[in-house]
Amino acid sequence: MRMSNRWNLFVYRLWAPVYDATVGHLFMPGRRRAIQLLALQPGERVLLVGVGTGADLPLLPSGVQATAIDLSPQMLEEARQKITQCRASVELIQGDAQSLLVPEGSFDAAILNLILSVVPDGHACLYATLQALRPNGRAVVFDKFQADGTEPSLWRRCANWFSTAFGTDITRTFGDLARGLDLATTRDEPSLLGGMYRILLIRKAAAATAAPQGMTGV
Repeated sequence: MRMSNRWNLFVYRLWAPVYDATVGHLFMPGRRRAIQLLALQPGERVLLVGVGTGADLPLLPSGVQATAIDLSPQMLEEARQKITQCRASVELIQGDAQSLLVPEGSFDAAILNLILSVVPDGHACLYATLQALRPNGRAVVFDKFQADGTEPSLWRRCANWFSTAFGTDITRTFGDLARGLDLATTRDEPSLLGGMYRILLIRKAAAATAAPQGMTGV
């Protein structure tokens, strides 16, 4: 099944009221570890890409300025209810994370937890995030990835037909999503389900990131 914003708006409208009570708690260890690795400092600005129901918000340290983006208004409404539990200051933005929605180079760090496997174009989402970061800015990624340089098995391709119907792609590799982008992976560690989920710490190049050839409007 081909993923699209239209389908994701439908699926995550259904997920919004039940996500935290069903599958959300399963991902909390990965979320905590990802934010620990990011090592946010007071005074830093952090961009949360695909904030969903806001599960990451209570994990942010005090003194941080956070901007959180999500496509789904229903997910953002769930996130809004968690702002009172958050020690950081938080601004919520409804919009498509495949495009740059904030001033270029205005963030010290970014959190991409369970989003690169959800948006229709994970490459565009990662590129837009790099645009938002200052030179040498850092980001953490917690998500499900197939091993780089491998092809999905028949079982995985079949399972992916069902998983995309629920709003997530299990056949993406981080290497493909990052191809042509000016970033360095400084840490890559296994997380949930025997390493199917991974946590990666990445850093934007010191020079400005140019759009990969043939990529416009993101």
